[in-house]
Amino acid sequence: MTATADSHAGGEVGQARLRKEDARLIAGRTRWTDNMSLPGMMHMAILRSPLAHARINRIDASEARSMSGVEAVVTGADVADDQGSLPCAWPITEDMKSPNAPSLAVDEVNFAGEAVAVVVARSAAEAHDALEAIDVDYEDLPVVLDMSSAMTEGSDLVHPDLGTNASATWVFDSAEAGTGGSADEALAGAEVTIHRTFRQQRLIPAFMEPRSILVDPTGEQTTMWSATQVPHILRLMLAMTTGVDEHKIRVIAPDVGGGFGGKLQVTPEEVITFLVARKLGKPVKYTESRSESFTSAHHGRDQIQKLSLAADRNGTVTGLKVELLADMGAYLRLVTPGVPILGAFMFNAIYKIPAYHFSCTNVFTNKVPTDAYRGAGRPEATFAIERMMDELAAELGMDPLEVRERNWIKHDEFPYTTVSTLTYDSGNYEAATARARELFGYDALRAEQAERRRRGDTVQLGIGVSTFTEMCGLAPSRVLGALSYGAGGWEHGAVRMLPTGKVEVITGSSPHGQGHETAWSQIVADRLGVGFDDVEVLHGDTQSSHKGLDTYGSRSLTVGAMAVVQAADKVIAKARKIAAHMMECAEGDVEFSGGRFTVRGTDTSTSIQEIALAVFAAHDLPDGVEPSLDSEATFDPENFSFPHGTHLCATEVDTETGRVRLRSYVAVDDVGNVVNPMIVEGQVQGGLAQGIAQALFEEAVYDETGTLTSGTLADYLVPSAADLPSFTTDRTETPSTTNALGVKGVGEAGTIASTPAVVNSVVDAVRHMGVRDIEMPCTPMRVWRAIHGGAQ
Repeated sequence: MTATADSHAGGEVGQARLRKEDARLIAGRTRWTDNMSLPGMMHMAILRSPLAHARINRIDASEARSMSGVEAVVTGADVADDQGSLPCAWPITEDMKSPNAPSLAVDEVNFAGEAVAVVVARSAAEAHDALEAIDVDYEDLPVVLDMSSAMTEGSDLVHPDLGTNASATWVFDSAEAGTGGSADEALAGAEVTIHRTFRQQRLIPAFMEPRSILVDPTGEQTTMWSATQVPHILRLMLAMTTGVDEHKIRVIAPDVGGGFGGKLQVTPEEVITFLVARKLGKPVKYTESRSESFTSAHHGRDQIQKLSLAADRNGTVTGLKVELLADMGAYLRLVTPGVPILGAFMFNAIYKIPAYHFSCTNVFTNKVPTDAYRGAGRPEATFAIERMMDELAAELGMDPLEVRERNWIKHDEFPYTTVSTLTYDSGNYEAATARARELFGYDALRAEQAERRRRGDTVQLGIGVSTFTEMCGLAPSRVLGALSYGAGGWEHGAVRMLPTGKVEVITGSSPHGQGHETAWSQIVADRLGVGFDDVEVLHGDTQSSHKGLDTYGSRSLTVGAMAVVQAADKVIAKARKIAAHMMECAEGDVEFSGGRFTVRGTDTSTSIQEIALAVFAAHDLPDGVEPSLDSEATFDPENFSFPHGTHLCATEVDTETGRVRLRSYVAVDDVGNVVNPMIVEGQVQGGLAQGIAQALFEEAVYDETGTLTSGTLADYLVPSAADLPSFTTDRTETPSTTNALGVKGVGEAGTIASTPAVVNSVVDAVRHMGVRDIEMPCTPMRVWRAIHGGAQ
C-alpha cells in the first residue's frame, strides 16, 4: 500500500480512524441472526429440488410428519393461496415477460435448488433428519441451459406458458436519443473495425455469513430478523406479497456478514419463514448451509457480450455497438432485469464516443436466478470496453495508454454529458493515470517485456490497463422513474440531540461491512462540533429507522450520509434560534463554529450541548418554538456520482503450463473527498480481490442436467490472501459537485476496475503468440489452450 496524505485540518472528516464497529465484531460480540434464540423457537429446514426442470406429481410427507420433534411439514400447495409471487421491482419494458415465482414450488420446479417443502421441528437436527423422509415424485421436463440455444427457433421453453425464453429486449440508440450519431453508419464508414465476443461467466456472491432468518409472530407486530441489505424494502415487499399490513411488520437487519448485492433481495426463504411462523403462531428460525446458499441464493453476471467498435487510423473511436444476451435464470428476482441495463450507461466509460447503440435481451434458463452482484452491470460494461480499447491498440500497434488518452474526456471538459445521456460532474483521468504509471514503473516494465520476448522466455510478462469510471449512488428518483424502476433513489436520516449533549444518528442506510457507524460519527461530530465518541449511529431496524431505501450501489455515503448532513444542519438551525434567545441577540448575529454559538464580535457564547439541556427543560424558550432540536431529512440527489481511476496490472504467464502469477498491481482511484481513508482503503482492497477473482478463479459451472457442479467452497475457488499480491494503492481527489461533502462512491470501484486490468495483462503476455482473448476465469488450462491454439 502507498500511503496518501490526507488533510483534515484537525477535524474528524479525513482522519483514518479505526472503525467503532470492529472491537465488537472482531471479539465475537456480534448479533448474527443465527446467534439469536427466542422462547419456544422452532427450527425450519428446506427440501430443495435435485432437478433443474420437473413437474411435481406428488409429495408424500406422512412419514416426516410423524417423526420425533416435528411440528409441521409445509408444501407449496399448503400455502398456495397465501405466498403470492416473489416481487420483481424493475419492469424494464412494457411487454416484459415475468413468470409467477412462488416461494415454495407448487406444480413445477425450474432450477435445481428450488424450495419444494419445509419441515419445522424443535431442533435444527430434527428438521433436517425429517427432510430425508419426504418423498417427491418428479417428472422430468426439458432443461434449458445455454442462452444462445434458448433464443433459437424451436428451442425448449423454461416457461411454456410465456411462449418464449426471452423476457425483454431493451434498446438505446444515440441517434434516436439525439445524443450522438448512428453506430451502424460509423461502423460502415470506419477505417478500422474491431469485432469481439466476450463471455461474462456466472458468479456466486459467496458472502461470509450465509442467509439466516428468525420470525417472531407472537407480538402485536410480526418481527423478522434477517441477514439482509434491505430491511425497509423487505418490509414493504413482505406486505405487498403476503397481504399482511405493513404497519404490522417489523424488520431488523442485525449484524450482517457481507452482502455484495447477494442480500439485496426479497428471498423465498424470508417469505416462507414469515408465513410458516404466522401459521404456527411460534417463533421460527431458518439458517441456510453454504451449499444451500450456492444453489439457491441469486448469482451474478452471466452475459454474452458482442461488441463492434469503429475507429480511425489515429486511434480515435468513432462508434460503438453493443449486443448482449443476459441470463436471468429461471425467475426474475427483485432487480434482475435491470442489472444489465445499468451497464448500458457505462459502455462508453470515460471516452468521447460520438455514436453508440446498445441492445440487451434478457433470457430465461433453468438455473438459479441472477441479480445484483458487486457493481451490478457496471463491471460487465467496464470489462467489455476496456478489453476493446486494448484490442484497438493491438490492431493499430499503439500503446494501450496512448489509445485511451486520445479518447478520454479531459479534465477541463467537465461537466461532460456522455453519448448515453449521463452528465459526469467532475474528474481528472490524466492525473490518476499519471500517478498510476509512476507507481507502477510502466516504462521499465514495458522494456522488460520486450526483452523477455526477444529472449523467448518460457515465462512471459503481461501489462494490463483499466481506466474506468462508474455511476453510483443509485439516484435520482426521477431518473429511476424514467427507467421504470419500482422505487426512488432518495435516502432518509435523522439526528437527535439528547439532554446530556450526546447525539443519536438514525440512518435508513444499513451496513453489512461498510463502516457506517464510524463514518457517520465523523461527519456528525464535525457538523455539530461534538466528540466522535459522543455520537451513536442507529440503523437496520424499521421501528427505530422508520424510513429508508437501504444499502447497495455505493449509495450509502453519497445519498445516505447526505440525508444525515441535512438533518444535522436542521438541528443547527433550530439551535441557533434558541441560542439567540438565550444570549439576547438577533438570530442573524449568531455564528456557529466548533459546537459553539457566538454573538458576532463578542465573547458571548453557548455550546450546542448547553442548548440541548435547555431545550429539555423548556423553561425559557422563544415563543412558538417547540422544545426539540431533533430533526430529520430526506435527500434525493440531483445526479449520480462518478468515481474513476486507473488500474495497472503486471502478470507473469508460464507458456508451458498456462499458470498466471500476479506480479504487481497498482490502483489509483478518485473517490472525491475522503471521510475515512482507512475505510476507503479497505473497500478498495476488498473490491480488488473480488474483481481479480472473476478474472482468474471463480465460475459457477452447471453440468448438462442443470446441476451446479461448483456448489461448495471445495469446487468454487474463492481466492485467499496467498493467491493475491500486495496492492499498491493511491488516490487523486476531484470533489463531486453534486453533494455537500464532495464525496463519491467507493464500495464497488475495485471490483469494476480490476477484472479487465488482469485479463488485459494475461492476454498481453501471450498476444505475440497469436492470442486475442482468453475466456474468464483465466485458468492454467484455458491459458495453455489459448497459447496452443494461437501458435498453430
